[in-house]
Formats: sequence, C-alpha cells, structure tokens
Amino acid sequence: MSSESEPLQNGSQGGAAPNPFNFQTQVISTTPVKSNVGQRRGHRYKHSSVSAQHQIFQEPPPRPPPVLPASLPTPTIKEAWKSLQRDQRMRLYWGLCHVAIAIFIFYRSGGSLAAMALSHLVFFDAGSAAVCVVVDVLGNFEVWRRSSIRHPFGLERAEILAGFAMSIFLLFGGFDLLSHNLKHILESVGNHEAHHEHEHDRISTGSLDLVSAAAIASTLVSAYGLKNHARIAKVMRVSYLSTLPSILSNPFHFLTLFFSALISLLPLLSISLYDWLDRLICAVISLAMFSLGMRVAVAQGLMLLMSYGGNKGDVGVTAVLREIESESGIARVDGAQFWQVHYGLCMANLKVIITNGLDELALGKLRNRISALIQNRLGEGYGTGGNVRWEVTLETTVDATI
Repeated sequence: MSSESEPLQNGSQGGAAPNPFNFQTQVISTTPVKSNVGQRRGHRYKHSSVSAQHQIFQEPPPRPPPVLPASLPTPTIKEAWKSLQRDQRMRLYWGLCHVAIAIFIFYRSGGSLAAMALSHLVFFDAGSAAVCVVVDVLGNFEVWRRSSIRHPFGLERAEILAGFAMSIFLLFGGFDLLSHNLKHILESVGNHEAHHEHEHDRISTGSLDLVSAAAIASTLVSAYGLKNHARIAKVMRVSYLSTLPSILSNPFHFLTLFFSALISLLPLLSISLYDWLDRLICAVISLAMFSLGMRVAVAQGLMLLMSYGGNKGDVGVTAVLREIESESGIARVDGAQFWQVHYGLCMANLKVIITNGLDELALGKLRNRISALIQNRLGEGYGTGGNVRWEVTLETTVDATI
C-alpha cells in the first residue's frame, strides 16, 4: 500500500493536473464598441486621383437655392393691425363709418321703397370700401404680390373672389327689391291689407333729406378717399358713362348719387305721385343692381376661369393676332392663349412659326415687337392711365415646309 501511494503523491507534487475546460479570463470594457460594418475601405483616399478614376457613384453637384419659395407666411389679424400706417388706419375707420351709415339708412328707410333700395346701394358701396381697405393693408406684406409655389400669383387673386362675392350680393339684392316692390304693387291693386306686421307709412321730409345727404356724403368720401369701385368699373368698361367726370363715369357712384338726389325731391310731390314714383325708383334701382351684378359676375368669372374678356374681348385678341401674323419673319401663329390673372396682370402665351434666316438678334427684336404690340393694343398703352401689365411668353419654331 505504501508503494502504490508514493507514485500518486509524487505525481501530484511534480505537476498540476491538466484542466479539461479551456477557460480564459476576459475583461469587459464599458466603452462603446466601434463597428466597422458599412465603413468604406480607402476612405482616406476619397479625394485622390486614383479614387476619382474608380469611383462609380459621383457626388451630385451643389444645387442653387430655389428661385420661388415654397410658401410665404400669411399675416394674422394681429400682424396686420401692427402693420397699419396712419393713412391706412384712417381709411379703416372710415370704412367702419361707411358701414354704420348704410345701417342707419336701412333703418330710417321705413315707409319708402326708394330709400330702402338706396340703402342696398350704400351697403354695396360700404362693402367695396371694406375690400379696398383690406387690399391696402395686405399690400404691406410680401405674400400679397410675391409669387410662391403655393400661390403662383400671390394673394392678389383673392380680390377677384371678393369682387365676385360682391356681384352675387348685387344680384340677390336686385331680386329682393324687385320681389318686395311687386308685393306692394299687388297689395295696392287688389285692395288687400298688408300681411306683414307693420304698415309702411309715408316717410317724413326730414328723414328723406337726412338719408339722401348721408348717402351722398358717404359716396363722395369713399370715392375720393378710398377709390372704391375703381378697378371693378375699369374691368366693366361702361362706355356710355365715359364722357362724364371721373366720379360720375363710375356706374356705381353714378347710381348712388343720382338716386339720392332724386329721392330728396320726393316730399315735394303729391301723395299719389309720391307713391308711384317711390315704387318706380325702387324698381329701376333693382333692375340696375341686377344688370350691374350680372356684368360684374361675368367679368370676375372670366378672371377666375383664366379667360380674357378685357379690352374689346375676343375682337381685340383677333385683331392682335392678325397684326402679329403680318409681321415680317412670321409664317403663322400656331397657338395663342390670352387670360387675365387679376386686375393688374394679364398673360399671353404664343406659339409662332417663323421663317428661316432669323438670327438671335432678329429673333430678340421680334419678341420685343410682339410684346409691345400686345401691351399697346390690349393693355391700353402706356401713358393712357391703363395699369394692366402683360407678360408675354413666345415659343418659336422654324417652318419646316419652307
């Protein structure tokens, strides 16, 4: 036993027994491990000539900033109020006074159909004055005139929408006055009592004079101070009033001033003549409102539909195209589009077939002649008071048949 235990003791003392498991001590680092996945080899030589020769995907060239911004900030009511200048603030206050005068005339018109019809005209004048004030205030901001991707022509086309809404007011106001007048005529002819709550008594002389004076004063102040209806009247182009003075040549100012003066003379007439003339004035005002509202709606609708119905309409456009085709170097006009963007801007897009032999200098002169021709014929020329600007786009193609 002693002899067998000695070798075991000698073996244990001579060397350690072999470990069947290969365990190795590892130290875990707290720093983040930097991965080489996706890292391009040779990035140090990115700008070298060797890398440029073997690089398949080149870097895109730097792009210039866009000419048109995506959108421009629309002013809030607080920003618009802070941007008001002194004259704009005075115009705003007068616009509110004009609305108050229209309400006053409406409530003092009881007993006179003509005075009630006059209040509708004054309401329309007050609405137009309010639109002029809003347009003047929005002109302080860049979004009103500057083009952007969201609003290619700025916000100036919003004025066309406001004018179209005013034309709808004229149409409905004319229908309302006409129906009201017919109801009173039928009641008087049939000797029936009125079915409404209050009976229309004859208005007093002082009330009629006060109503007429308020309408005349408010119309003159808005016409001179705010120049309301100026753009709408220029689009309508009422030729039979063009020979009158500046204010009377505007059909809306003419109606308000003329009927205000006529209504002030009603108390001087007899009772029977007063009744018939009162109804006649109401009927004439309603028909005039309907007629003017229809013309304004057509003029504004053509702008909204990107058409042109301005100076002489299609006749003027046809005459301009005929003059363009008569220019030297032009074979024919292959296509033409004319349309009015808003009150101050029109656009013309032409596709012209030219003859051979025109160099760049001659082609540039031809473009200038065509642009000047369109501006002078359709834009009422320079120096004649017309502020309509034409932007002409000309596409030229050489005639292959020659």
